[in-house]
Amino acid sequence: MASAKYIFVTGGVTSSLGKGIISASLAKLLQGRGYKVTIQKLDPYINVDPGTLNPYEHGECFVTNDGAETDLDLGHYERFLNTPTSQANNVTTGRIYQTVINKEREGEFLGKTVQIIPHITDEIKRRIQLLGNTGEFDVVITEIGGTVGDIESLPYVESVRQLKWELGSSALSIHLTLVPYLAAAGELKTKPTQHSVKALLELGVQPDILVCRTEKPISMEIRRKIALFCNVNVNAVIESIDAETIYDVPLLMYKEQLDKVVCNKLKLPLQHEPELTQWKVFLGKLKNPVSEVRIGLVGKYIELKDAYKSIAESFIHAGVANECKVKLDWIHSEKIDESNVASKLEGLSGILVAPGFGDRGIEGKISAIKYAREHNIPFLGICLGMQCAVIEFARNVIGWKDAHSTEMNASTKHPVIDFMEEQKKITKKGGTMRLGEYPCILQKGTKSFAAYGKQKIGERHRHRYEFNNKFLKSFEDAGMLPVGINPDNNLVEVIELKNHPWFVGVQFHPEYKSTVENPHPLFVRFVRAAMDQTKQSS
Repeated sequence: MASAKYIFVTGGVTSSLGKGIISASLAKLLQGRGYKVTIQKLDPYINVDPGTLNPYEHGECFVTNDGAETDLDLGHYERFLNTPTSQANNVTTGRIYQTVINKEREGEFLGKTVQIIPHITDEIKRRIQLLGNTGEFDVVITEIGGTVGDIESLPYVESVRQLKWELGSSALSIHLTLVPYLAAAGELKTKPTQHSVKALLELGVQPDILVCRTEKPISMEIRRKIALFCNVNVNAVIESIDAETIYDVPLLMYKEQLDKVVCNKLKLPLQHEPELTQWKVFLGKLKNPVSEVRIGLVGKYIELKDAYKSIAESFIHAGVANECKVKLDWIHSEKIDESNVASKLEGLSGILVAPGFGDRGIEGKISAIKYAREHNIPFLGICLGMQCAVIEFARNVIGWKDAHSTEMNASTKHPVIDFMEEQKKITKKGGTMRLGEYPCILQKGTKSFAAYGKQKIGERHRHRYEFNNKFLKSFEDAGMLPVGINPDNNLVEVIELKNHPWFVGVQFHPEYKSTVENPHPLFVRFVRAAMDQTKQSS
């Protein structure tokens, strides 16, 4: 195709309507029709990226292959489309302003007054079109974060207005809105949608398609009413009813013919129906599991489950691969200690200790790992979870009672986890960790090698501390083996225990690479080990 088509997705009435899932579902349908699609997220906050944000603020920080710290919606995009995203797929207001201010400092604007229009909007437009200009994609879907009417998102909406005008029939706008059900009146109400579209119209953007979130089916009468008052065709009023799982949404959108309406408006040929065979097989297995396992997720952000979004989704993918339903027990690491660990973890067939930063909840994680090690319960430690496994082993097997990470205790005599050499001169926090994909060589004959089925792997990282190789021999002698090593700097990436059914700790984040079509092999094997544990204990 000569040039890319652009789809803009905005949201109104309330946040958390599911713009990311709708964008990913539409992209999946267009991909199934044979088009090359990518999705990008524009976030209105002034942080340069979510890397410095507290997980309670923003949920998980998703990391791409090229080392970008991004919004968790990019995880949905990758999981649905089975294609990696990059730095270009997530843009924040902070990054926009930083770019424009740097240009001003360099004298690029030749002494002109720098303004929202045209300078900020021009930079937004440039960023929106970066992926489209590569020639790699037929369709670029751009999700605008926030809600229409927010002060923060006004420059983005203005940029959409300008681009729609400039691109003509090569661009369209989808507005996601809410049609609430009032139980007292016993009916669905369209007024919030009308007001939301009116707010968008005041900003100069006429939506081409309305996707209406609802908990009750929307009748044809209501669709006609919405169409009349919002200046859209009746067939462009799309029902998005509450779904059992997010993985239902592509099929629900297909039923509503969202992809067909989009293709017609963008003049994209409808060559064939979307190829969704594999997706339907996945859904069938998801809804009809043969067995069930209970796995404990031990972390310190469990009040906000979005803080571990990719891990939770990886368990869904791995469960389907094993035709097994994974029931997650969310366990707060601050509430675990030696006195209650047995009761907190009782009945679990597997224990995952989650990533994180800082010393809050550390001792609880260490107690959980000790329990998993001593009771032969399958264990997976990710990033800090792996580091805690090293600390626990050093304390309770090797006998170094003061063993710790220098992140938590700078004066320990046994710093078994230490600050990475390359990090010591860095003072800035944002975007300075070891980020993105790095190679790792696995040792043959290990649990990890059996999972991956190959020696050389590449996984994504997000950390500042590493296993301290000064103590490596003591660990090997005591039975904790470094089975995955970075070939470039000898960083210990994977540890396993010699005499344990399944005990694996990884410095990287396998959850970032798990997708519907390619569940992550470590999660698949971990769930399988948990299933074996369930059989043995029954």
